[in-house]
Amino acid sequence: MPGPTDAATDALESSDRRRVRHTGRNVLLSLVAVVLVAGVLAGGYLWNLAQTFNSASQKIETAFPDEASRPEKSQTAPGQNVPLNILVMGSDSRGATEMDAVEGTATDQRADTLMLINIPADRKNVTAMSIMRDLWVTIPGSGEAKINAALAQGGVPRMVETVEFLFNQRIDHVAMVNFEGFKALTDALGGVEVNVTVPFTSTHGDFEFTAGPTTMNGEQALGFVRERYAFTDGDYQRVRNQQSYVKALLGTLISAQTLTNPVTINNVVSSAAPYISVDSGLDAAALGSLGLELSGIREKDIAMFTLPTLGTGTSADGQSIVLKDPAAIDNISAALADDAMAGYVAANNFQNGN
Repeated sequence: MPGPTDAATDALESSDRRRVRHTGRNVLLSLVAVVLVAGVLAGGYLWNLAQTFNSASQKIETAFPDEASRPEKSQTAPGQNVPLNILVMGSDSRGATEMDAVEGTATDQRADTLMLINIPADRKNVTAMSIMRDLWVTIPGSGEAKINAALAQGGVPRMVETVEFLFNQRIDHVAMVNFEGFKALTDALGGVEVNVTVPFTSTHGDFEFTAGPTTMNGEQALGFVRERYAFTDGDYQRVRNQQSYVKALLGTLISAQTLTNPVTINNVVSSAAPYISVDSGLDAAALGSLGLELSGIREKDIAMFTLPTLGTGTSADGQSIVLKDPAAIDNISAALADDAMAGYVAANNFQNGN
């Protein structure tokens, strides 16, 4: 069983306030819901919702690295869909430093949570793969470091370049979210019911989570997805909890009860949009088109798992790190290249996570 991956850092964190600051952005997960569902919402109430999303969300004008350093675009016959890879991230800082990262500036900001979403060309399923924030990787132009350091070193473009280099696959869209957006989205839905598999008491808000189905409001959900100190395997269980919650969130969003209620739909978009940053190509029109293509997707068609690793270790300079699994990375790279992530998930029995 792998242990907590941030023990050295935790020893230096001297207050609850700082711990909240460093974990508050770990909730990229509301953005997953927006990316996959906002288009469906806009498809039904296009003009008003499109205006709301485009005006309230922030645009990342420099989301991608120089074209010369990037993998090639997917090629298909005219009129056919291409597979899409969407990088979703949550970060641990606010205000000016967040805007610096959006603009491609080096900051002290860290990407505490990363998820690579793959949508195949046939649009019949969605795969969301979490990447451990302490994964030890090569950051182009900087050398080896934890993957969450890429954002601090070169903003969003450097993070995209790092993930593209890791898998040798192109990222088509990028999105960032902060935890206030996650909270607002949850409350706009009137709460979300999630199945708690490991009971615990959260150190973020002092919430008690018992095993079984639990309906959570925004504050409770944040306590659920932030927690890592209560678990013997730290970040690993936190990532599993995040995946459980976002799958329940998506199930609520795409339910008939939500999609047939214009008031709820409007509340969801208007509440979440101000806390979302997306690349310039991921506007309401693009989301609307994608949403219509994904209109047949249901909760059972969404698979979430974590990039397999070789456990934890220590870097040469003494950092607590997660060790990458080269074989797993190669297999996932091949599946992405062949538009066969659903096959990879099935072959490894990752339909319900790992």
